[in-house]
Amino acid sequence: MDGSGLYSLTEEGERESEGGRGGERERRVKEREGRKRRRGQERTGGAGSSSSDEDEEQDEEEDEEEEEDEQAMEAWLGAELRELGGPVWRAVPSLRAREIGRGAQFVKRVCGARGLVQRLELQGRLERHTGCVNTLHFNPSGTRLASGSDDLRVVIWDWARRRATLEFHSGHKSNVFQAKFLPHSGDSTLAMCARDGQIRVAELSATQRCKNTKRVAQHKGAAHKLALEPDSPCSFLSAGEDAVVFGIDLRLDRPANKLVLVKEGDKKVGLYTIFVNPANTHHFAVGGRDQYVRIYDQRKINESENNGVLKKFCPSHLVTSEIYDQRKINESENNGVLKKFCPSHLVTSESKTNITCLVYSHDGTELLASYNDEDIYLFNSQHSDGADYCRRYKGHRNNATVKGVNFFGPCSEFVVSGSDCGHIYLWDKNSAHIVQYMEGDKGGVVNCLEPHPHLPGLATSGLDHDVKLWAPTAETPTSLKGLKEVMKKNKRERDEDSVRHGDQYDTQLLWFLMRHMRHRRIQRSRRAEAGGGDGDTDESWSSAESSDEEEAGADHVQCMSS
Repeated sequence: MDGSGLYSLTEEGERESEGGRGGERERRVKEREGRKRRRGQERTGGAGSSSSDEDEEQDEEEDEEEEEDEQAMEAWLGAELRELGGPVWRAVPSLRAREIGRGAQFVKRVCGARGLVQRLELQGRLERHTGCVNTLHFNPSGTRLASGSDDLRVVIWDWARRRATLEFHSGHKSNVFQAKFLPHSGDSTLAMCARDGQIRVAELSATQRCKNTKRVAQHKGAAHKLALEPDSPCSFLSAGEDAVVFGIDLRLDRPANKLVLVKEGDKKVGLYTIFVNPANTHHFAVGGRDQYVRIYDQRKINESENNGVLKKFCPSHLVTSEIYDQRKINESENNGVLKKFCPSHLVTSESKTNITCLVYSHDGTELLASYNDEDIYLFNSQHSDGADYCRRYKGHRNNATVKGVNFFGPCSEFVVSGSDCGHIYLWDKNSAHIVQYMEGDKGGVVNCLEPHPHLPGLATSGLDHDVKLWAPTAETPTSLKGLKEVMKKNKRERDEDSVRHGDQYDTQLLWFLMRHMRHRRIQRSRRAEAGGGDGDTDESWSSAESSDEEEAGADHVQCMSS
């Protein structure tokens, strides 16, 4: 016994996929036969032989077109795949090695084993929210899980016992998009962001209650993501659709500092995602309403704002003389961007492609980026500016919502993403083959995927109002039956929608603006009725640098545990 049975999924999956292809061929044959029968019934009214010949020619043309489409689809699915290698970890030899004291890397290798990924199955559900669950985050030790929802509430879970230990109102006015434990804070500080653009911090007590939440920054647009610095309990970054990145330091009286305004030329680029390089916390990557992954170095952003000027000297009665450093001028012209990456075929693409999520690998050497109604791409963050992608992961659908993506495994061995079809996909990172495929959401969309920091488990959420927990406890590997049919369906729908609907995010932005304008009209009418204040002011869009003493009712919310 060498544990090789753990790796039978690939072969079984291929056989199941072959069966799926056979079923698809049968379906197409039945459709063609049905069309012929219908036309034969239409001809019984007395049509001549010439009409019959034309119908037969039309049938043949349609059959040829279908066959060509099918061949093109098969070629697309098979392109850019590498051979799926053999198992790196075998159960029995590894257990024997651990028994004799040679298993120093046992847990790490187990958590990154393909055999366990192929045995992931649903373990349970965490039910408390009354809206879509948009964010999940484990604390550093992995004992607690935070979730945030459209119901504006945050729940802290003892996920192992399937019970909520704390529930509180976030203080936000619209959908909570992220809630994260700050590292080395003793799980006492939770940072949050939401559609209302606010960045809030919740102070949690050891007695399982929330002391209060307070606003520390304000974006002029939705704030989708926060980026934590791995070793800092008091500082993090935020990114918003206003194209602004804030650096937030909770030790300061005014925590928010505007780091950069992301632009392409003179046009602002609204942001959906941000992530700090875990191996070099000076670097962070952002993505949003264009096709570029941008990497910034916080130490060089201020230099870019100086337009490359190294020093300035000026006698009081003379014109200023300036000394330039040529190495800094190029940085300033690039708005402080250290590197930009984009798949080569999307650089000049006419379709409006956005990045909905990006993440660094465990060691910071790789970057994953998920594009709306496109694929997932892997970049080497150490490559030079403008380098093309290294891997491409296909089969899912990213259109209906701002979809997440993540690495899975202690050494980022796998790529995991949700899909509009309601499934969860896991790809082998090196080969780009799908090795796991699970139904993850009855509502039809899986948005959020959070791997456990130390165990081979996974928490997911989407349009359903619950949190789902997954663990590798299945006796046999998951069957990949029907996978290719779903992948082809996702691709066809993607191609059709790209022609029919245009840019989905323009519609979402218009909806948000209309909602905000309606909210402002309601506030003005209420102020007018109360006879107080300027009807044009709106505290929810106040400056990020406004003091905590101003609008204390909006900025500070006292909260109690449920």
